[in-house]
Amino acid sequence: MSGDAEPVVRLRGVGKVYGTGPSAVTALRDLDHDFARGSFTAVMGRSGSGKTTLLQCAAGLTRPTSGSVSVGGADLSTLGEAELSGMRGLRIGFVFQAFNLLPALTARENIELPLRLAGRPPAPGRVDELVDRMGIAGHVHRRPHELSGGQQQRAAICRALVAGPEVVFADEPTGNLDTGSGREILAVLRFVVDAMGQTVIMVTHDPAVASRADRVLLLSDGRLVDIVESPTAEKIVTGLEARR
Repeated sequence: MSGDAEPVVRLRGVGKVYGTGPSAVTALRDLDHDFARGSFTAVMGRSGSGKTTLLQCAAGLTRPTSGSVSVGGADLSTLGEAELSGMRGLRIGFVFQAFNLLPALTARENIELPLRLAGRPPAPGRVDELVDRMGIAGHVHRRPHELSGGQQQRAAICRALVAGPEVVFADEPTGNLDTGSGREILAVLRFVVDAMGQTVIMVTHDPAVASRADRVLLLSDGRLVDIVESPTAEKIVTGLEARR
């Protein structure tokens, strides 16, 4: 990405407060960051540091109390709920720890679901291309309970990509997987960025998982306190320990 290119996600002065009065909790404090198109960013911090709130605000799942969030040049604060819902369905992809596949649908039907909810048929060959790239072409007619955890997460990644989103948000995407399957999913996400040019923003608590990203944002008490470039697990742990 060139230095003057528009970031795919831009946060400016983002703050988030839950509740009011003496019981109010500040989850994010005046956070600024640009996420470059075609980049892989991990977000880390101790429990309560604000990493999940950052993801929710950046993805339009919750509105910040202050500041602005833009995705693909669109200021989310200017969108009504219907517009925001449509944007989350088509221009923002999600990958969750719990997979969130509908049990009554086949893997293929789950993958196509965002487009069908939006009243748009999948582009010819799009689903076939994705499932082939993700290595689950032989499993798309099975239902989620007939798939391994890794296969379910690959189907969830296909679902996140099917509409050609601006960005994919991944919330602990390896959290429900064994070590081997987790490594495979991280390789898939790395492929999605490197070979497909997708932007991925991932929340994780695991330094080994975060080390597969291009950079790691470290949060503490709702603030962005450090950015680890070209991360290794050791560099991330050092950065986290320095903020304790």
